[in-house]
Amino acid sequence: MKKTTWKHADFFQAMEVWAPKHLAYDWDNVGLQIGTYNSTTNRVLITLDVTESVVDEAIEKGINLIIAHHPVLFQSLKQINMDTPKGRTVQKLIKNDITVYASHTNLDAADGGVNDMLAKELNLTHTTPLVPVYNEAYYKVVIYVPESHVDNIRQALADSGAGHIGNYSHCTFQSSGQGTFKPLDGTNPYIGDQNEITYVDEFKVETIVPERILSKVMKSILHVHPYEEPAYDIYSLENETMEFGIGRIGNLTEPTTLDSFIQTVKNQFQLEGMRISGNKDKMIKRVAILGGSGEKYVSKAMRQKADVYITGDMTFHIAQDAAEMGLTIIDAGHYIEKIMKYYTKQTLVQSMNLDKDFIEISEINTDPFQFV
Repeated sequence: MKKTTWKHADFFQAMEVWAPKHLAYDWDNVGLQIGTYNSTTNRVLITLDVTESVVDEAIEKGINLIIAHHPVLFQSLKQINMDTPKGRTVQKLIKNDITVYASHTNLDAADGGVNDMLAKELNLTHTTPLVPVYNEAYYKVVIYVPESHVDNIRQALADSGAGHIGNYSHCTFQSSGQGTFKPLDGTNPYIGDQNEITYVDEFKVETIVPERILSKVMKSILHVHPYEEPAYDIYSLENETMEFGIGRIGNLTEPTTLDSFIQTVKNQFQLEGMRISGNKDKMIKRVAILGGSGEKYVSKAMRQKADVYITGDMTFHIAQDAAEMGLTIIDAGHYIEKIMKYYTKQTLVQSMNLDKDFIEISEINTDPFQFV
């Protein structure tokens, strides 16, 4: 049955399963910005930035939860001056009981996050983080279950995100055996009788689980397990861990000229114009991309043999240095991160089983620049 009543905290949890807070840089301010965890959610607005006009949009549409990429409270406020745009924005949010939640550098680094969104739009293959920031540990979960509930357990594992290896889901191993137990006084056994040893044909089901969802996975499988006291084991693994980071670097499916690639970038990100450095006849195969301000990672793109580096907010001398080193730069602007609005809606609708009209995409263009 589809859930019809949601709390803001439900959306916070869904965002943090996708983009855990520990992936954020320590200078960042992610999570709840203004508002409450416990209010019932009327509808949700997804935006890149929280400006006064975006808040007005939320008020007009009767929305009481805004999920943003850029924090509205990025630096500490020493005063809230209602005569300033920031002060009026905060005032309107509080006065209209609108909660704001931000997922910033953690969403940049997350699997399927902003930089994966950008890479996907360019059809990049074999992508890896441009700037690794975190390696996630994995665990093996082993649970013993009667044959009648093996499929239920396997599906619960998959639904909660366990058992994913590369592009494969539902990855488990099962082996059969015989379990024994003796229900003592005060128990209510699913199988067997009190004070008698019971022999049960069982399966041992094993799978791999990333650390960030371990508690969710255990809660899910214990919920569907028929026993009062299920037997299970959790092992820490020494396998190669999953790497998270900002930016992505990967390959085009076919080499192309810089001139042709520029048109692809403009079309995919709906750009009126952008700044480039480099020979338009240069052949492009390996592409690095980083949403937002990425000039300090030019050397990372160079070391990983990128032919072109796409980012925003490039300054003159950094671009000049990159050109002298042979790295082509495409400054597509900070606003290409607006792509997060569409993917975030899609992700939340799917992961929370929501009606599509429960989440709105902000129609406000918050890009401060325009081409003339």
